[in-house]
Amino acid sequence: MVNGRDDVKREEERGKRSDSSQSRQIKNAAQGFALAVSMLTILPFFRVHHFFKGINGYAVMSYPLVGALLGGLLWLVYTLLLPLFPEAHLHIILFVLWVVLTGALHLDGLSDTIDGLFVPKERAEAVMKDPHAGGMGMIFSITFLIFKASSLWFLDAIYLLPIVLMLSRYNTVLAIYFFPYIRKEGMSTLAKQEFTRTELLISTAVVLLFVTLSGSWLLLAVSLLTLLLIKRFFIKRLGGFSGDIYGFLIEVTELVLLNVLLIGATA
Repeated sequence: MVNGRDDVKREEERGKRSDSSQSRQIKNAAQGFALAVSMLTILPFFRVHHFFKGINGYAVMSYPLVGALLGGLLWLVYTLLLPLFPEAHLHIILFVLWVVLTGALHLDGLSDTIDGLFVPKERAEAVMKDPHAGGMGMIFSITFLIFKASSLWFLDAIYLLPIVLMLSRYNTVLAIYFFPYIRKEGMSTLAKQEFTRTELLISTAVVLLFVTLSGSWLLLAVSLLTLLLIKRFFIKRLGGFSGDIYGFLIEVTELVLLNVLLIGATA
């Protein structure tokens, strides 16, 4: 009888530990999503400002979902305002909102990365870390913004913006998991350390679900090709990725996918 009661107690303790572990994982996943929203947007909800241990991998897992959320907001604004504004002007409103909602975070990475391309390899990382924008970064960023605004101006398939923003952030998920990170410190260091294969598979499953429902397989293929080309260039030049290059990757992927949609519309 004593042994039987001991076995029951042990089972109860195991059950409690299991429930506690599951609760902790759910809490970490929720905080990870909130951290991803905080990092990638200026949205005033789900704000988390600390990189607590255990939530950074979940944050990376949530990047594509945050991209889909941003794209969905842009599509919603377009739908609501379409009766009120000329369509061309509304496309510019979407472009401005796109930049504002992301806090120009990825554009900053684009500018810093471009500055790093115009100096010798040995100085590139130091130049990219410099908080002051360089001349080449500013010039090419303005040129890039004009190109992106023009692409959005002529885009009819606004309903695919959630896919475009999701796939561009999914490229960052893949880059974090598969490719080297060149800095020993930084926000992305913890993310790379904590991001697991299981979290990668969950993120991939979410992306594939969205792609399947929207029939956006060509966009997925072009997005992955863009990642591979950028990866080949920066691994050869710098040995890997950094936070700034992740921003560069997101911006370039978005621009490429927008123009794929334009080509598809005119084909």
